[in-house]
Amino acid sequence: MSSSNKSLVSLAVLKARAGRQEALREALLALVEPTRAEPGNLDYVLFELRDERGTFYMREAFEDQAALDAHFTMPHFQRFAALAEDLLAAPLQLIFLEPVSN
Repeated sequence: MSSSNKSLVSLAVLKARAGRQEALREALLALVEPTRAEPGNLDYVLFELRDERGTFYMREAFEDQAALDAHFTMPHFQRFAALAEDLLAAPLQLIFLEPVSN
């Protein structure tokens, strides 16, 4: 990762509503490629919790707050946001991380 101290690294935690796991997986996968193409995106990788299927983690890194803010306005993210209430058992949780090592 770049040595920039202002980059933002986060984990988004997304828990599917009962019966909506596959729909949530597809909606999250649809975010990956367009988000990686955004200016200012450094990392965007989707994971599923091995022991709790339907709980997803998106590892995200953006160059700065402005790049993250721009991400939230992108059409692909807005499409996801419009579906989120139907897909998620709880609101998206965004956990910001501070790098400790390289």
